[in-house]
Amino acid sequence: MFAVMGVTGQVGRQVAQNLLNADQAVRVLVRDAAKAADWSAAGCEVAQVSVQDAASLAKAMAGVDGVFLMIPPDYDPAPGFPEIRSIIDSVTAAVESAKPGRLVFLSTVGAHVEQFSLLNNARMIEAAMRRLSVPAGFLRAAWFMENAKWDLETASKGMIPSFLQPLDHPIPMVATADIGLAVAQMLMEDWQGTRVVELEGPRRYSANDIAEGYAATLGCTVRTEIVPRDTWDGLFRSQGMRHPEPRMHMLDGFNEGWIDFEHDVSQRRFGTTSLEQVLLSLTSRPQ
Repeated sequence: MFAVMGVTGQVGRQVAQNLLNADQAVRVLVRDAAKAADWSAAGCEVAQVSVQDAASLAKAMAGVDGVFLMIPPDYDPAPGFPEIRSIIDSVTAAVESAKPGRLVFLSTVGAHVEQFSLLNNARMIEAAMRRLSVPAGFLRAAWFMENAKWDLETASKGMIPSFLQPLDHPIPMVATADIGLAVAQMLMEDWQGTRVVELEGPRRYSANDIAEGYAATLGCTVRTEIVPRDTWDGLFRSQGMRHPEPRMHMLDGFNEGWIDFEHDVSQRRFGTTSLEQVLLSLTSRPQ
C-alpha cells in the first residue's frame, strides 16, 4: 500500500490514479475527509491528517510501502521560513515514528541552489529528509506548465503580462500529468539511501511560447508584455503579499538562469506532454 498526500490537487490526484491503474492499494491523506468521497468509492483508504500534527501523520504513514509527500506551498513566507520549519519538524517526527518503506518528496528544480529565493524551502526540506532513517527520493520538477492558467483571462483579451523575461528566454517546464506518473514510478521502485530525480518536459518554453500557444488554442492574436522588474515589489504587495522578496528572487533565478537543474541532461527524465497540450486542456475546461 502507498500513502498519497495532495489528492485534492493536480499532482497528488494523478499520483494516486497512476498507482490505482497499476493495481496498487492506496491510502489518501487529506485534511478534510469529506473531500475524499470519490477516492473512498474508488477503493482507497482515507486518513484525515494535518501536516502540523505528527501523531495523525504517523498513524497514516504506518505500515505502507511508500509515502508521497507534498508540503503545502507558502508563496509568501516570513523571514527564515518559520512555517516550513514547523512542518519539517512535524513530518520528520512522523516518518521516524511510522518508518514507511520509502518516501518520495515533490521537490523543485533549483532545490540545490544556495542563493536566496522562494525555492529555499524545498532545499530545507530535502536537507531534513536526507537525515531520515528511511530511503528518501526527491523528484525535482520543472516549472509547472499549468501555471499558465493564471494567464488565460488576459490571454483571451489579447495580452499576457509576463514576469518571465526576456520574453524569448526558455526555461524548463513540465506538465503535472508527467509529474504524477514519475512519482508513482518512483514509489514502486526500490532503492536505498537518498536519490534525486530531475524532471522536465519534452523541450523548454519561453513567455513567447505561452502566448503563441494560447493564440493557437484561442484562435486570436496574443502578445506578451514585460512587467518591469522595478514594479514587482509594489505590485505583489498590492496583491496582498507581505514578503515578496523570495518570490522576486525566484523569478530572477529563472530569468537569469541560475535556477536550473543540478545534473546534466544525461541524468534527467523527460515528460512527453507538450505545453500546447496543456494549454488546450486549460482552454477546454469550464472556467
